[in-house]
Amino acid sequence: MTDDVRLRRGRGALGFSFFVQGVAFALLVTRIPAIQDRYGISDGLLPAFLAAVPILAGASSVATEHLVKRVAPSVVLRWAQPLVLLSLLGVGAGGQMWHVAVALGAFGLSVGALDASMNMLGVSLQRAYGRSIMLGFHAAYSLGGILGASAAWAGAHWELNLFVSYLPAVVVLLPLAFLGSRRYVDGSAGQGEAEGKGLGAGGFKLLLPLCLVMACAYIGDSTVANWSAKYLQDVLGSSEQMATVPYNVYMVTTLVGRAVGDLGVRRFGAAAVVRAGTLVAAGGFAVVAAAPGAWVGMLGFTLLGIGLCVIVPQTFAAAGRLFPGASDTAVARLNIFNYVGFLIGSPLVGAVGDAWSYRGAMLVPMALVLVTLFQARSFGSEGARYGVRHERRAGDRVVDVGRGGNEV
Repeated sequence: MTDDVRLRRGRGALGFSFFVQGVAFALLVTRIPAIQDRYGISDGLLPAFLAAVPILAGASSVATEHLVKRVAPSVVLRWAQPLVLLSLLGVGAGGQMWHVAVALGAFGLSVGALDASMNMLGVSLQRAYGRSIMLGFHAAYSLGGILGASAAWAGAHWELNLFVSYLPAVVVLLPLAFLGSRRYVDGSAGQGEAEGKGLGAGGFKLLLPLCLVMACAYIGDSTVANWSAKYLQDVLGSSEQMATVPYNVYMVTTLVGRAVGDLGVRRFGAAAVVRAGTLVAAGGFAVVAAAPGAWVGMLGFTLLGIGLCVIVPQTFAAAGRLFPGASDTAVARLNIFNYVGFLIGSPLVGAVGDAWSYRGAMLVPMALVLVTLFQARSFGSEGARYGVRHERRAGDRVVDVGRGGNEV
């Protein structure tokens, strides 16, 4: 098998893994009210259950940083993804509160390992390709999220219990993901991965700006996920039915933006794309905060999807470029701030909304997202563009010759 074929198969397999994770996560978070009803979880106790998942995922991401020094990230991902799907099924299969506590705990631990190892493989595969492909992987995640949310809506519409609602997805996706895992492509030994040196002296200080960007991006994302429906209905006076639309619009625009975003990175460079995305996202929050009615609010959430979608994938890619000899460690540590942003975002907006106003609360994630403008140089410039000098033309087609991981 030629290297080109191996890389293409690895890219397809990893893209499918991102897709499966999008389905699984959407099936969980969109059925939280049903989970609460099934197990009799009080409103006071629910935040503790929900906070446990990202906390355990962050701990698992730290553990994965050390685990991949002994085994390849592909091995971690191969076993973490089935565990995510089985723990999702466990959430729907129990009957007592301790059952769901164990299932959610298992979901958090496995999803942390999965997120870290998926992005490790994505960064190393992008390095092998020599051009930007990370946004495409995250586009697959967005597509999975849309389909997972649609499946959850169907389950709720037909009043299916959680186990029956989750079972088809697990039965179909688990064997396919496991079979596809045989085609994952790890970074080559020549890339210096897993040498046990970590980030080196002062390494985390260099990574910290990207950690801040990651946390702020997820604060913005969690604001849309948790507050868009309530904001449209309670503040902008929309109907209950229309209030369900903003998040779907956000997910669709996220998918579209990520699907074409790699082309922008190859043409203009990562820093320019991230700056543009940051400005569009900040403009989206400003439109939401100032919206006189529901339709203008919808425009704001549309802008948020277009703007925020590029930041997270490019932050992972930038970490890989910053630490070419320890990208697995950098990605694992950076991944922790995914969960930090998720934990902070929703309570922060809620607290500001209760103390002041929900219009004013939308200015908080806007200000935090704008922090990315001051850290844009961390995304690199010419070296982050990829594409042109890594490709050559043969006849009428473009052939990717890569660099085998020698350039980040």
